[in-house]
Amino acid sequence: LSLLAAASAAAQACSWLWLRSDPPALRPAVPVALLAALHLLQLGFFFRCLHALKVGWRVCWAKAEEEDEQRHMAFLSHDISMLRLFETFLENTPQLTLLLYIILRTNKAELSQGLGMGTAFLCVSWSLLDYHQSLRSFLQDKYELSVGSSIIYFLWNLFLICPRILAVALFALLWPYGVAVHFPLVWLAMFLWVSLQGTDFMESPGPEQLYRAVVAVILYFSWFNVAQGRTLYRSIIYHGFILVDSTLLALAWLWGQAPSEEHSYLLPVVCAALPCYLLGLGLRVTYYKWLHPNVQVQQEGRYDEVDVSGGSDGVDFRSFLEPDLVNRRMRWLAQTHFLSQPARQHLLNGAAAV
Repeated sequence: LSLLAAASAAAQACSWLWLRSDPPALRPAVPVALLAALHLLQLGFFFRCLHALKVGWRVCWAKAEEEDEQRHMAFLSHDISMLRLFETFLENTPQLTLLLYIILRTNKAELSQGLGMGTAFLCVSWSLLDYHQSLRSFLQDKYELSVGSSIIYFLWNLFLICPRILAVALFALLWPYGVAVHFPLVWLAMFLWVSLQGTDFMESPGPEQLYRAVVAVILYFSWFNVAQGRTLYRSIIYHGFILVDSTLLALAWLWGQAPSEEHSYLLPVVCAALPCYLLGLGLRVTYYKWLHPNVQVQQEGRYDEVDVSGGSDGVDFRSFLEPDLVNRRMRWLAQTHFLSQPARQHLLNGAAAV
């Protein structure tokens, strides 16, 4: 419960800091004291969703030429997508690991538990797909994900996350308090790795450390790009580390607790985890080599994002008529994912696009 409360507080703190850094014209028409109270009561994300629904309802009934509300809605949706990703990995994924541990410990599972766990795995992968699509909304239409590309993107994240969560749950099955040692050590390594890459997401150094701490939690379970430049070598290092770490956790369980008759089904499941992870890596390579939405553009002489090519000036961002409606945070992340060279100009939230 303490970890859950800390995770919720971190997400609410990010939401509050983002609201404080937004241009005044784009903040909700609510007193600052009330916004602070809502975040203190852990209702900040819920309020954001209600506010986005209100704006979205106005967009549905607005005239086609009234584009200000549409851009405002896009501004709001980007932050919601990011906060949903934070919530997924700070709260839902640890709870999913705990649920899997309880099922393995008791060797009993109600139908509702099985359905809930399966749905939770799908939701984790879906949050990554939703976040990626939200970033791509900053690019021109020709860079958008197709249905086939979205399916492959969803599947390779699912196949990479499932073995990781299984390995952590099995290790907890052998040594319940061992996770309290393993997680801080891996988290610290990921935090240092993110810090060395020099992120520039928040408006000041203090909140930036909070962002890096949250990203380190995400990296404990899944890949998350945080810096511009080619990601090939960083991706190889990360997946190699996670593969070795998860393998050691699974081997520790096999060595310390041989599967009994009541847990005999776990042996084939563990044996299938490695092919599952390798399949996820294979699907990721397939996505970036053949199904990536920029492949066609690259073949026409343009440049692709960092995972495919080294170009930087060929990616076309959408232009906003109102520069105040540019979400600086999500634009910085889009540049991180889709440009291989650092931005020429540091963008403050609400500043004009490059």
